[in-house]
Amino acid sequence: MPSSSLPPLVEPAAELTKDEVARYSRHLIIPDVGVDGQKRLKNARVLVVGAGGLGSPALLYLAAAGVGTLGIVDFDVVDESNLQRQVIHGVSDVGKPKAVSARESIAEINPFVKVNLHEAHLNSENALDIFRDYDLILDGTDNFATRYLVNDAAVLLGKPYVWGSIFRFEGQVSVFWEDAPNGQGLNYRDLYPEPPPPGMVPSCAEGGVLGVLCASIGSIMVTEAIKLLTGIGEPLLGRLMVYDALEMSYRTIKIRKDPESPKITELIDYEAFCGVVSDDAQKAAAGSTITPRELKEKFDRGDNFALIDVREPHEYEIVAIPGAVLIPKDRILSGEALAELPQDKPIVLHCKSGARSAEALAALHKAGFADAVHVGSGVLGWARDVDPSLPTY
Repeated sequence: MPSSSLPPLVEPAAELTKDEVARYSRHLIIPDVGVDGQKRLKNARVLVVGAGGLGSPALLYLAAAGVGTLGIVDFDVVDESNLQRQVIHGVSDVGKPKAVSARESIAEINPFVKVNLHEAHLNSENALDIFRDYDLILDGTDNFATRYLVNDAAVLLGKPYVWGSIFRFEGQVSVFWEDAPNGQGLNYRDLYPEPPPPGMVPSCAEGGVLGVLCASIGSIMVTEAIKLLTGIGEPLLGRLMVYDALEMSYRTIKIRKDPESPKITELIDYEAFCGVVSDDAQKAAAGSTITPRELKEKFDRGDNFALIDVREPHEYEIVAIPGAVLIPKDRILSGEALAELPQDKPIVLHCKSGARSAEALAALHKAGFADAVHVGSGVLGWARDVDPSLPTY
């Protein structure tokens, strides 16, 4: 087997059965993998955090490759909007727990794979216990709080993990392993020492993602996992791979150890560390938040108010609350749109789920619109609680 900068992560299993030899024959005839490599895959225990956009192709190909034990961390249920990219789920799975749906798909692909479900919200209390029994972690989550949690838990346990990220047409992949035996260990905080300011980087739910990008990045993540497990090739440890689907370009950026990065000694409150919304937005929303039903009551009473939608124009085209006027958040935060807001009636803001409207609300309060409020759950809450006929996205 060709040498790698890292030794194989797991020992080989005792044997492959006749059925396994037939199933994995195309691996076995690759000298780089061979019987020894396939036995290592069989003996491997890999945990995938998230059965969504990246977790879907990762789980499918890890199972097809013959990884003996797969763990799935996911507490969400399948939504119709997931099906554009989360290919491990189907129409009949809508409403089903994602972890359960993923397990059923894996069983169809490879019945020799054992699947462990962890249907819980990953947090500082359970992460170490969940991670402890696995050789390798794949992190396909889409929020910064969980990314830092995965990183810190992996560091504390000495586990390697493959990280991937996607947004619109671009994806990133790297391998982090603080205790790498080659002495070149890095962790996610060497790449991103601090999370971005709240609201600065939109999530895929806010900004969108090209569905097939998940397959491109997810397959690279699985390739890195196989290399680590079997000890072949050069893993992306110390390198960040950036893929641009529109340009069809791959580039690799060298990552170096950050000497200023503090040593990770414990798990913390990652929601507070990353902040879903800024402190100003939290303060503004306290006492100035209404529910979708309370908004409907305002309409029903004939209250004189201005409903301002702070989402982006392409979101407004998908679905809008009747009577809402579109003024994107950035125009409010910059002050450009303040002159367009009425001075003679109360203002009600809304966005998709409440985070962006809270940020805009803070700006309005500072500008003197003291009676402005926002709808806490946004257009999603309106569609859920008031008008289920509206599409969601």
